[in-house]
Amino acid sequence: MNNLGRFGLAAALVLALAAYRQGNQVNAAGGPSEAANGSYRVLAPIESGNLLLFPVVRADSKSGNPGETPFITLDEGIKSGEVEVTEAGRVQGLVRPRRTVPPQFHEDRNGGDQVNTLVLVNNSKRPLLLLAGEIVTGGKQDRVIAKDRIVPVGADPIDLSVFCIEPGRWTESSPTFGAAAKAPAHGFMVQPTVRERAMVEKDQQQVWDSVHGAISTMEMAASPPASSPRSGGGSSYDVAGSRALGTTSYAKAMESDAISEKVDEAAAPVTKARDQVLAQLRQQHAVGVIVAVRGEIVWADLFANTELLSRYWTKLVRSYAAESLSAGDTHAAPSVADAQHFLDAPAGGTETSEGDVGVYRYRELKSGNTETFVLESLLSGSGYDVHISKMKLITSERRTKQPQIYR
Repeated sequence: MNNLGRFGLAAALVLALAAYRQGNQVNAAGGPSEAANGSYRVLAPIESGNLLLFPVVRADSKSGNPGETPFITLDEGIKSGEVEVTEAGRVQGLVRPRRTVPPQFHEDRNGGDQVNTLVLVNNSKRPLLLLAGEIVTGGKQDRVIAKDRIVPVGADPIDLSVFCIEPGRWTESSPTFGAAAKAPAHGFMVQPTVRERAMVEKDQQQVWDSVHGAISTMEMAASPPASSPRSGGGSSYDVAGSRALGTTSYAKAMESDAISEKVDEAAAPVTKARDQVLAQLRQQHAVGVIVAVRGEIVWADLFANTELLSRYWTKLVRSYAAESLSAGDTHAAPSVADAQHFLDAPAGGTETSEGDVGVYRYRELKSGNTETFVLESLLSGSGYDVHISKMKLITSERRTKQPQIYR
């Protein structure tokens, strides 16, 4: 099943997206109007432990599929020094000649740092692509990007919407932000349950709760079973041992040897043969992936082209692998048809839109128990969807099963 040569093709489907309505929420009981976004088809899955990853290709590779995208990623920009991120109170140090400090960062209006605000400057000669779920570490707390966006070349410092993923620390570890010290070359991204809380609920407490649950779940997965069984039979985890990391930081937990090893193990069938997997994905012109954990389809990430998917591949796979460490019910493995149905499910219901004129448009589409987020580039010569996230919402029942040992 993990043989990429077994990729099969399913029937074409159309991903329905909504028309842009700037700043308004629209009731779309009949479903939103469709955008010209080419159709997608799902390939046979790659198996990796509790994960099934269904590659997605375009039915028509010429339909809205740019051959090359101009973007620099957050990790590339931070590594090269062309992208700088810092606390709001340090904005003056980031301003370059001929640039101005936006009013919201003036000292008389905002004299200090804020949990949910960072300042970012793109000094690159390319537009910067930011994805919800990407982690930056440093400053007074580690943060996670709250939503997708594009930062154009030559832009003034921007107010970067973020959520804290390190409750309890508010002391500066470094003046600027970067990738975690032991992060892979492509950096860290939080797992889907944490991404969902940031993207959908947009609530700091819920993000903290999901971070607590994720860390404790990964710690228990990495801890050896306790010597004494639970009453009624079976083995239990040494909860005291699972707290040995002594951190509330998601990034630091992911850096720990025990958890990093467990995540690597969960992702091994994909990451150990990374070059081979990516070569096959490029050959198939894959632009995205649908993710199933323990037999339940939970997430999809689609990109403008194979090149962008390849640049985020390792980062995404490790986030999915971290999700697969969570405890929960195991379901029968979904089929290609099931994955197609998830992707094909109407995105109608309600829509909210925001963006930057001439730069990007970001839409949130709610329908039943799924939500779809679409980042569209409006830069000159573009006019295509750069990234699409689709998720199955976490039910109250699933959320209560997540351990909260830090609370």
